[in-house]
Amino acid sequence: MEDKVPVWEKANLSLEEAAAYFGIGINKLRDMTNDGNCPFVLWNGSKRLIKRKALEKYLESSYSI
Repeated sequence: MEDKVPVWEKANLSLEEAAAYFGIGINKLRDMTNDGNCPFVLWNGSKRLIKRKALEKYLESSYSI
């Protein structure tokens, strides 16, 4: 039996997980994380991970995305 970590307990999320968790489209997240100064993206080789807490903080201080 595989133990799955709930999304809200993960430090880093895939684009799909982040899109579902935050209610933001995958393409919008991809556009946001293409910026070299993006504070909530973590690159693992060519795989893009979203730092959950950093994105929460970013969204709390944003008016629109």
